[in-house]
Amino acid sequence: MKYLVWISRVLVGVLFIISGLIKLNDPVGFSFKLEEYFSQGVLDLPFLMPFALTISIFVVIVEVVLGIFLLIGFRPKFTVWSLLLMIVFFTFLTFYSAYFNKVTDCGCFGDAIKLTPWESFTKDVILLALILILFVGRKYIQPLFSSKINWIVAGVSILACGLFANHVLNHLPSVDFRPYKIGANIQEGMNVPEDAPKAIYEYAWRFKVNGEDKIVVTNGEYPTVDGDFVDVETTEIQKGYEPPIHDFTIEQEGVDYSAELLQEGKLVMVITYDLAKSNYDVFQNLDEVTEKAMGKGYTVIGMSASGDDFTKQVKNQYDLNFDFYFTDETTLKTIVRSNPAVLVLEGGTIKQKVHYNDLDKLEL
Repeated sequence: MKYLVWISRVLVGVLFIISGLIKLNDPVGFSFKLEEYFSQGVLDLPFLMPFALTISIFVVIVEVVLGIFLLIGFRPKFTVWSLLLMIVFFTFLTFYSAYFNKVTDCGCFGDAIKLTPWESFTKDVILLALILILFVGRKYIQPLFSSKINWIVAGVSILACGLFANHVLNHLPSVDFRPYKIGANIQEGMNVPEDAPKAIYEYAWRFKVNGEDKIVVTNGEYPTVDGDFVDVETTEIQKGYEPPIHDFTIEQEGVDYSAELLQEGKLVMVITYDLAKSNYDVFQNLDEVTEKAMGKGYTVIGMSASGDDFTKQVKNQYDLNFDFYFTDETTLKTIVRSNPAVLVLEGGTIKQKVHYNDLDKLEL
């Protein structure tokens, strides 16, 4: 039992720290995932959506800190109970998502590692088993250091997590795992290789033959059956290749200008996924930056999921010198974790990406 506890202690501690740090690097992204869970049709807890970011920061800091507590053997009873309660909740959540197919990506490892709902549930079941071992054998969890040093390590870990969260919230994630990271070419990210695997579907054709239902299963071809066709049910049995960047458009009045604009040698994108939630205090600085960019030959566009009437209202109110285009809100949230933010592109390749607090760091 002693050795089982040690193995479980290391595995659980390390996994909680890695998972927590990945999400702590991007708490805004994790808050978007929580909003998805809280929304109507999933957990039906819309009153929690305004608090998603606060909950996100709290959860990921607790996750990292509990992993550290477990490894150093700090307050083992409190730590193991906390881990058990957390993993029971996560296991329920991932099972609910998988069984009812509500949320296709749990966000357990942010954008670094994508897991299917059932993979996430399996991971949580394994963690639950390991934590139950820790719970039963918690008397074997001994501190690695003296009580004083353990308290210092615990305090420093909490402080460090808080400072790191504050930094990425006021700037951008320190490590960008998304397909829109600096150096990525958007057009190339949308391409599908010729040898990419295609999706495979199974078709269940239903016919009426002599007054009885007859189902014939094929991979797409229409079966030869001496009966009346009723309906067909299609099931995807193998997913095809999906490019890292999809659903990306730059639309205006229903026309997609993305292919044309991504060819621009000098392009500045002002990203604001929802103008109603944007930080208007920085719009004056934003206007100065875009004026400077235009003076140096850049094409400047705004990209938002807000409606035309509202974008025109904001443009006139703040005397913005560029036009807005429509892009899907989820896509804009994926591109950059700031509202507003500025991207600089050359031929579709992202050269710079800055938070609104770092507009002075743009190099044009």
